[in-house]
Amino acid sequence: MMKLYGVPGWGSAISEVMLTLADIPYQFVNVDGFDAPGPQRSLLETLNPLCQVPTLVLEHGEVMTETAAIALMVLDRCPDLAPPVGQPERRQFQRLLIWLVANVYPTFTYADYPERWVPDAPEQLRENCLEYRKSLWLWLEEQLNPAPYTFGEQLTLIDVYLAVMRSWGPRHAWFAANTPKITAIADAVCRLPELHKVLKANEII
Repeated sequence: MMKLYGVPGWGSAISEVMLTLADIPYQFVNVDGFDAPGPQRSLLETLNPLCQVPTLVLEHGEVMTETAAIALMVLDRCPDLAPPVGQPERRQFQRLLIWLVANVYPTFTYADYPERWVPDAPEQLRENCLEYRKSLWLWLEEQLNPAPYTFGEQLTLIDVYLAVMRSWGPRHAWFAANTPKITAIADAVCRLPELHKVLKANEII
């Protein structure tokens, strides 16, 4: 069985929900506190020297990191969680997957620990990252036409990203007021009974 090292509500929640949706068995290992010296960091460091979550250990011991890479692995096992190969929607799926991890995700990397990057002005960096993140979500909002998911009736891993990341800053109230399409997609995912337990464990619902 796979082992997913993470922290409830953190970036590992994306991978945990994807694995659950694809019905891939896994064991969740909580490494809360890994971002400071201590036993949890030491444990994670033996698997992933970058000390990042998610860190996924596959059935035969291979280590995978990065949510997009894990998403592609999930698709190898459960292709129905993306539009079919050769369709225009497939290319848009690929674009949005990389866009989320290349543009939106880094704003958390810098805003969550601003003192690492600009010790003289951490609050300014945090505020600037949040405002830039809002502008990214507003751009995405203009691209969407949920019915009820990003690609119509088909539930895909992009919808998982949106459901989980909607629970992070600027949080539910801002999304509800400014991005009703993203909110509708996230709400549709959160209503899926098979995801109730994992979403609740990660404080997404």
